[in-house]
Amino acid sequence: MGLLNSSALFLQTSVQMGTHLLYATIGGILCEKVGNMNLGIEGMMLLGASIGFSTAINTGNPLLAILAAGLAGALGALIYAIITITLKGNQVVTGLVLTIFGTGVAGFLGQSITGLSLPDSISKAFAPVSIPLLSKIPFLGDAFFKQSIYVYIAPVLAVIMYLYLKYTYAGLNTRAVGENPGAADASGINVSLYKYIHVLIGGFLCGVGGAYLSLVFVPRWQENITAGAGWIAIALIIVSTWNPVKAIFIAYIFGALRGIGFKLQNASIFGNQINISSQLLDMIPYIATILVLILITLRKKKENQPPLALGNTYFREER
Repeated sequence: MGLLNSSALFLQTSVQMGTHLLYATIGGILCEKVGNMNLGIEGMMLLGASIGFSTAINTGNPLLAILAAGLAGALGALIYAIITITLKGNQVVTGLVLTIFGTGVAGFLGQSITGLSLPDSISKAFAPVSIPLLSKIPFLGDAFFKQSIYVYIAPVLAVIMYLYLKYTYAGLNTRAVGENPGAADASGINVSLYKYIHVLIGGFLCGVGGAYLSLVFVPRWQENITAGAGWIAIALIIVSTWNPVKAIFIAYIFGALRGIGFKLQNASIFGNQINISSQLLDMIPYIATILVLILITLRKKKENQPPLALGNTYFREER
């Protein structure tokens, strides 16, 4: 029974540690589906984490905190969109600058909110909620059905996004813009409008994902609270092959990899304590990311390939 409870707790923690990655990954997928490679996910997550926490401290309203976090991420995405879509700037450089910008803003805001505790209204709003009947399922109940509402929303959004991209007219237009913007433009699709909308919504989700860390998971402000999660999310976009449903499982698996690192810090064999460097344990998710990316690259299947126009600036005059 002890082993079963320990495994259930580990699975529950894995879901919690993968939630912010899931928000950021589906946000990044939405951005890349219209052909824009945004390497600023880390910056948008930090903007959402800092501004969401600051709003929660000042208002005590959980909905305002989430909205402020999402809008902060969307604001960062808007800066990126103006430079890359309207001004035709380089997408890679702009994304890197956005990460630097978001890190700087979060560091500045963090000076005034470090050490502060969230109001009770925020803590209660994001406290774990048990789903009747489902939460009683042995082993899986605690892991998946006794979580914060913040955790429940993430996979629902991923499924909605999958259905949108695959089965709706607007989703078809979105994929057309990412594959061949010239052909999409010639067929009457407003390429710039589709790019702006999806980049901004993607930024909103990244900001919400960052706020999960400061409002629910930690929950307090810490310097560099994302700890490189934005960069992992960029890799998870590729690992999930731009499929939001696959991203659910991939994000939770990588959450488990991070959880393994915490587990091994207090591991013992036959009563002997094992001392493993925390820096080495922190490398586990990144090493796994590299290995999976290599395997996916070797499998040259069409469904594993990115949108054809990903990273390319679209000049309407050249179509």
